[in-house]
Amino acid sequence: MKLNIRGKLFAVSLALIAVSVMTGELYLRPAVEANLLERIRGDLYVRLALVELAAREQRDLERASWDALADQLGPRAHGRVTFIDAAGTVLGDSEVSLAGLEHVENHRDRPEVAAALAGGAQSSTRYSATIHQRLMYAAIPMTLPNGARGAARLAVPLDEVDAAIARLRHILWASLALALVVAVVLSSAAAQMLSRALRLMTEAARRMAAGDLDVRMRPAGTDEIAELGRALDGMAASLASTLTALRTERDLLGVILESMQEGVLVLDGESRMILVNPALRATLSLGADAEGRAALELIRNADLQSILERAQLGQGSVSGEIETTGPKPRRLLVHAASLPSLNRKPQGLLAVFVDVSEIRRLETLRKDFVANVSHELRTPITAVRSAVDTLRHTLARDPTASDRFVDIIDRNAQRLGALVEDLLDLSRIESKEYRPEATPVSLRVVSDQVLALLRPRVEEKGIEVTNDIPSDLPAARADRKGLEQVFTNLLDNAVKYCGPGTRVRLRAALGDGTLRVEIADSGFGIEPRHLPRLFERFYRVDSGRSRDMGGTGLGLSIVKHLVEAMAGTIGVESTPGQGATFWFTLPGVDSAGPEPGPDVQHRPVPRESPR
Repeated sequence: MKLNIRGKLFAVSLALIAVSVMTGELYLRPAVEANLLERIRGDLYVRLALVELAAREQRDLERASWDALADQLGPRAHGRVTFIDAAGTVLGDSEVSLAGLEHVENHRDRPEVAAALAGGAQSSTRYSATIHQRLMYAAIPMTLPNGARGAARLAVPLDEVDAAIARLRHILWASLALALVVAVVLSSAAAQMLSRALRLMTEAARRMAAGDLDVRMRPAGTDEIAELGRALDGMAASLASTLTALRTERDLLGVILESMQEGVLVLDGESRMILVNPALRATLSLGADAEGRAALELIRNADLQSILERAQLGQGSVSGEIETTGPKPRRLLVHAASLPSLNRKPQGLLAVFVDVSEIRRLETLRKDFVANVSHELRTPITAVRSAVDTLRHTLARDPTASDRFVDIIDRNAQRLGALVEDLLDLSRIESKEYRPEATPVSLRVVSDQVLALLRPRVEEKGIEVTNDIPSDLPAARADRKGLEQVFTNLLDNAVKYCGPGTRVRLRAALGDGTLRVEIADSGFGIEPRHLPRLFERFYRVDSGRSRDMGGTGLGLSIVKHLVEAMAGTIGVESTPGQGATFWFTLPGVDSAGPEPGPDVQHRPVPRESPR
């Protein structure tokens, strides 16, 4: 049975009282009895002295006179008076009649009598077979009339002693009952006081366990309960401070993990995911239920499995690249390392995923750019060197042929110069060194100026060019020099790649605050497979034909960067055999779209010479 605090206090009090009563019963009763017996014994000796003094006046040894004296002294001495001669014969007894003395046994073997006859004084306690009572006997020596030694004995019943012992026992039991009542009252009061404080502490401890660390006991007093309450308050304050620090660190870690562009994956000792940050979820298309599941169950990649297995084998930090498939393929650099084991659990694993797709793409572009530039430069340089060597041998022997080689050198030198200038322009635009100066520009005016510069070539090839851009069209917000370069390159391409009799039209219209400009021709058109890469550097639909016409392969790439620098877009639409339409958009003057970068005093301006 489970006892509460009140029951426990009552049980302790009852046990203490019971122990006290048992102690009194076992120790106090014999002590009181011995004390009473000692007092009775001393009193017996006093009264015996008076009896012996009265017996000195006796002058004969007649039993009748001695029995009469015993009967006379018994009531005075408040006891049984007995006179015994040296042979142990009872001469008189206050409790035995004269006729009955004949039947009283010899008392010489009685301890107190034997001691008195020997000249000493002694007492003893025993049950009397004569009067059937428990008595205390005391005997002292006396001198009989004939000069012989006798003994005077006085005996008193021990009823008073037994009564005193009984009264003591009654007092003890009454004290026990009273003590029980007092114990119940006091234990109830003490238990009420203690249980109230303990209930408050228990409730506070429950609230602390539930997470409410703001609760405080603030106990008064200096006892153990108050000390316990203050200890609980101190523990709550310490836990609150520790949990606040842990929450701060957790929140900081969560913000860091959510803000990281790199993916973070933490596995336990059984290769189950216990942490996946948002960047990795987005990269690998993982759901919200990823935690707790096996990594290779959701990320099926043999290269990743190899990296994680090597890291789990304790090979230190393991790195490697993996490729992911899906709507957005990625190339990821994975750094994996094992974590130290905690609480005797198997060690986990930390893997960091860095998206290097753009870096690898840029590296590929750089390699392609170097290869394309080298290829583009090799042809004119080789032509110039060959022409120089030939010119060196024919200059003296055939002066007329020398002019032809000089033309070859001049043409390839111009091609080299155009290529270098295009590369410089493209480099300045891509490095953000070129910042367009956005001003209101009339599309009709700029297009007319460019057409005037290209008119001789247009007439030479027999191409019909029509400018249908309305004169009253709202002005565009653009850099004038950059816009001239865009018109020049697009019209120059149309003139280059269209045959005689081809028609080229310039159109423009306003829609939603944006101006859309189109340069459409009725030439050969472009196959669909070339359209996505048409604005890449050095990309040509017909490489041989483009070089023969003096193209560098950078014109459309420059146009794309210029339009985008002026907050516009560019594209192409074409059907083979039906011509091509190059279009680009620019913000209107009243448009709330983003403006180009701030003006600069020394900004590079694209060249006006046509390609």
